[in-house]
Amino acid sequence: MEKMQKTAKTRVILHSDLDNFYASVEEKKRPGLKGRPLVVCGNKEDRHGVVLAKNAPAKRAGIKTGDVLWQAKKKCKNLIEVPADFSEYLRVSKRVRAIYERYTDRVEAFGIDECWLDVTASARLFGSGMHIAEGIRAAIAAEIGITASVGVSWNKIFAKLGSDIAKPDAAVEITPENFRQTVWPLPAENLLYVGKATKEKLSRRGIFTIGQIAAASESLLEKWLGKWGTYLYLFANGLDNTPVYKREEEQNIKSIGNSLTNYRDLKNEEEVRALVLLLADSVAARLRESPLGRANTVHVFATDAQLYRYAKQGRTPRPTKNAAEIADCAFSLFRKVYPWKAAVRGLGVSVSGFTYGQEQTSFDDLAGKNKADRVEETVDKLRAKYGHGVIQRAVILKDRRLASLDVKGEHVIHPEGYFGK
Repeated sequence: MEKMQKTAKTRVILHSDLDNFYASVEEKKRPGLKGRPLVVCGNKEDRHGVVLAKNAPAKRAGIKTGDVLWQAKKKCKNLIEVPADFSEYLRVSKRVRAIYERYTDRVEAFGIDECWLDVTASARLFGSGMHIAEGIRAAIAAEIGITASVGVSWNKIFAKLGSDIAKPDAAVEITPENFRQTVWPLPAENLLYVGKATKEKLSRRGIFTIGQIAAASESLLEKWLGKWGTYLYLFANGLDNTPVYKREEEQNIKSIGNSLTNYRDLKNEEEVRALVLLLADSVAARLRESPLGRANTVHVFATDAQLYRYAKQGRTPRPTKNAAEIADCAFSLFRKVYPWKAAVRGLGVSVSGFTYGQEQTSFDDLAGKNKADRVEETVDKLRAKYGHGVIQRAVILKDRRLASLDVKGEHVIHPEGYFGK
């Protein structure tokens, strides 16, 4: 605990979360919708007709993020649906980030609507963490026209937990003096990275609250959950020392990835393989566009029809930016982790562990990779000129609707240090 107390005295961390972000932006664009139940949805024809966000009236009607649209309409007959406008959400997100950067250059994104801020050095200029939090919330409300919830603490995990507690439109501070009373009674699943599968594993062993995680043996947690057991023990005890990264440092901690909720459930490995290839194609293309070089780690995550989530990561035989090699590794990981208790609803593939331009040392390997790279770079040029669908892998062409998707535009970037559940 001495380590924790020392950290508490030296850091002031904020986590800002824009309330009902997509829905709030849509209400701002359409003032007449304010106060009416509203959901933001993806493309219904491509099975993205799921609820991506909902406003407060829709939430009160029992609608949840991830509901299929027809389910949501059964819960609320006068529900208003609007299509997602990601370019607008990104534009607003950038404006909000500019507000954060008035206070500190240590701003780290955790999705389009959430950021951590390290305002330790800024406190001498702007006042306490809570004072800065209220200043940020006021600026977002006045300049952007939406609200934010902000958590204040000495570490990133508790700061995020504080923003969750604060919701909506408030600020909460979690301190070394109050965290045992504030944090420990909360359900275990409120702790960052305790997903459904982890919650069930903990429940089977009689652990239901964050305080019980904190009181458990670290070695037992590691035995039950692998390395994540150690992480959760540290998180629950306030011992997270993870830094908030500056913008120029973010390339060192990012992974490039893509995820997709398919237009129908996938019922066998052949169908999964096709979607993995499609996703790997888009990930590899973005990797080739970036200055990150090659990647040596692949992550795969899958959501089943009951919305249970499975994830696994592994290293490639050698650093790569080749779609086929990424897909082979991802599919192998999928086969190891997915239990087939239900059909597959969504898949994601991402890569990390970048070489930043370093190449292979074996001339044979280098020659082979250069040939494969040239083929994929040629494909990139053809798609840039004639569209994504101009050339596809044969296995993907078996499913015409899948082949028609331009998934490259749906990429997501994950914080590498916080991957998995």
